[in-house]
Amino acid sequence: MNVQRRGRRADAAHTPIQQLPWKQPQHTLEPTRILSDDQIEAIHRQSMKVLEVIGMDVLLPEARDILQKAGALVDGDRVRIGRDIAEQALKTPPAQFTFHARNPAHNIRVGGNWIAFAPVGGPPNCSDLDRGRRPGTLEDAGNFVKLSQFFNTVHTAGGASVDALDVHASVRHLHITRNKMVYSDKVSFVYATGRARLFDGVEIVRLARGISHEQLLAEPSVYTVINTNSPLKLDMPMAMGIIEMARLNQIVVVTPFTLLGAMAPVSIAGGMVEQNAEALAGLALSQLVRPGAPFVYGGFTSNVDMKSGAPAFGTPEYMKACVIGGQLARRYKLPYRTSSTNAANSVDAQAAKRRCSRCGAPSWVAATSSSMRQAGWRAASSPPTRSSPLTLTCCR
Repeated sequence: MNVQRRGRRADAAHTPIQQLPWKQPQHTLEPTRILSDDQIEAIHRQSMKVLEVIGMDVLLPEARDILQKAGALVDGDRVRIGRDIAEQALKTPPAQFTFHARNPAHNIRVGGNWIAFAPVGGPPNCSDLDRGRRPGTLEDAGNFVKLSQFFNTVHTAGGASVDALDVHASVRHLHITRNKMVYSDKVSFVYATGRARLFDGVEIVRLARGISHEQLLAEPSVYTVINTNSPLKLDMPMAMGIIEMARLNQIVVVTPFTLLGAMAPVSIAGGMVEQNAEALAGLALSQLVRPGAPFVYGGFTSNVDMKSGAPAFGTPEYMKACVIGGQLARRYKLPYRTSSTNAANSVDAQAAKRRCSRCGAPSWVAATSSSMRQAGWRAASSPPTRSSPLTLTCCR
């Protein structure tokens, strides 16, 4: 006999998820300061000295020519950027700007007290309760876009939250970008790993928005992330990405990936000098191409496990670097990008606690403008448990 008991909880899979309406939040608390103003100025001065005396390896000839015409000293691949060039570049980028989505209701403001949360981008693997850990597919990538579209606390369609390894690399970017246009009307990411990929992505977004080339130049509609090859190297695809995105007046997020004890000095002070120098080199190139082009100061300075050499995420050093990076970005009046990191071994209560604490320092304490990897990222490889509230997780 089937008798339905009173008070039985509805099947969780068929219970609508309650959430607040879409709204972009703003910082209401005073940002935390780890360093004094004098200490921030010391990092700034040393960063300028690094650019002027040591310089950066810039592998793209076009980028070296642009910098040389502005007065930088070029010796082979090595470019020494005078502090006058860097200081001038700091005067032109906007402190705030509007990032235009396909749906105007999902436009976001970047800079000032505004904050935007973005999902993870880049992992090759994903995991869910039904199929476990596996290489990412185009279907998986589309499912992540759908999740990013659904949740009102996520403000962008993200990059490739998991790579579509079942699609040939030569056309993968086309399918992933198409997924974002079909399944989301939020702001979008484009790849800068090649000129053709970049232009393809920008054109797909332009067509999806239904705007002219002139309107695209007036309205930032895509962003890309530029990672320097630390220490002190800007490779050809990344330099190309800075140049072409600046020409199109689109958003460049320069994020040095500096690991203390590996490709950066082991001290936080030394690592922050290197991070800052590399970010300012990217800024100088961007503003020489198009003064006033939107630019976001990014930072991802963490440390390595000194026994294994493996990258360590979510450590106290990373949290401190996030806060110091925020102080530097505010000193330069630039929007600031960080990431919420997580190295939990499984998706459980401890992982959720780490996610909340790692979200707090980069996002609220450091007064971040754009906080990436806020949804879906685990650096470890163990599968989710049946108690997990998440349905799909990216794995590094």
